Amino acid sequence: MSVRRKNLKIGVSGVRGIVGETLSPALAADFAASFGGYTGHGIVIVGRDTRPSGEMIENAVVSGLLASGSHVLLAGVVPTPTLQIAVEEYEAAGAIAITASHNPAEWNALKFIDSTAFFLTENGMNALLDIYNQPQDDFVTEQNFRGVSHLEHVFALHAGKILERVDTEAIRRARFKVAVDCCNGVGALYSKRFLLELGCAEVIPIFEEPDGIFRRKPEPVAANLTELCECVKRNGCHVGFAQDPDGDRISIVNEQGVPLGEQYSTLIPADRVLERTPGPVVANIQTTKALGDIASRCGSEIRYSKVGEVNVAREMLRCNAVFGAEGGSGGILWRDVHLCRDSFSAMALTLEAMALRKQTVSGIMNTLPRYWSATEKLETDAQSACNALRFFAQKYADRKPVLIDGVRLDFEHSWILARQSNTEPVIRIYAESARSQTDAKHLAGSVAGELRGFLVRDGK
Repeated sequence: MSVRRKNLKIGVSGVRGIVGETLSPALAADFAASFGGYTGHGIVIVGRDTRPSGEMIENAVVSGLLASGSHVLLAGVVPTPTLQIAVEEYEAAGAIAITASHNPAEWNALKFIDSTAFFLTENGMNALLDIYNQPQDDFVTEQNFRGVSHLEHVFALHAGKILERVDTEAIRRARFKVAVDCCNGVGALYSKRFLLELGCAEVIPIFEEPDGIFRRKPEPVAANLTELCECVKRNGCHVGFAQDPDGDRISIVNEQGVPLGEQYSTLIPADRVLERTPGPVVANIQTTKALGDIASRCGSEIRYSKVGEVNVAREMLRCNAVFGAEGGSGGILWRDVHLCRDSFSAMALTLEAMALRKQTVSGIMNTLPRYWSATEKLETDAQSACNALRFFAQKYADRKPVLIDGVRLDFEHSWILARQSNTEPVIRIYAESARSQTDAKHLAGSVAGELRGFLVRDGK
């Protein structure tokens, strides 16, 4: 399920829009009131990232929740995974994260978390939309308002769960010098202190102003990490970490100042978890085959899900998986902490692996399977994207495409996935090859050309 109207996108990634165009205070208040009804008018925690529009949207969300009869716990500016952990710790009926994650600065969003501390599934979002689309005539009267309380130091719950599960003494002995790119998001408030608590000897933050004025593009892909790469090289750092504005995605830069890319940033944490606790692994269908190879050599099974954190998390719950990955977004889910995408867990596991193995990032990566990847992105509206992907699936029907989410084609030495984004009005194309970078780029470019040609013929 995905709905889009004039830059308003509604789906499993919540309600996203451009502030001042489609995401208005009235819309936020209405959806918050509907969510209050969906959760049974219980305790709802509200948190946000650092975007300048966040305070305005927060006030609207609080108003809607209060009007519905909910008791609001305000967490302030916190990482999204912290908010999910808080739902569990405070036994809340749900939470609303006000963040557009990796989207450009003009966007903001409401992401809905239910009492299980997971984001709403497609069925959950459909149920919320049913409430939203019905006349709202059950607002509480003045004497029934339940009020607003403030949560203090809620990130300490999150950090504590990680710190008690990693070998901080080994990290301290290694005396790591670490660079962290906070993207002017929540990491600017928490990442340096967290890394020091882990035992790092020195932490050099960049883009550390927590004002939501992004000094680099917010998606932590390799092309956006020039400053972090230079910082690592200039200061002789052992590793560099890049976060997105709400702190759930990670991207790693090695000691030579070379970015691993979002796909390969999941591998060291995965390998470390499986070394500690062998067990099933879940990855979305857009995740590198290298993760499956790592799982196989550890004697673990890998299962695939649709793209979207909630889809990975729900599948992890079903098969009791110890680790999950959203390769295309650089997201790792470590069950021992919480079934949520979490850059702080990823940083801790990476540093622990480096410390215990006494190896550099590039040294560890040389022991792991290697594929080459390439991506393309086509901007188009939702209906045209559906038409283009239907054309693509029909054209290659003889190759028996996997249609779990978009269209995936597997070849002898490579595979490719074309799918409609959950968060942006685009078709994303991801290709991977065991042969070479050139082969991966050729495959991605070829499919992008086919889809672009269809969109031109289709008038889009």
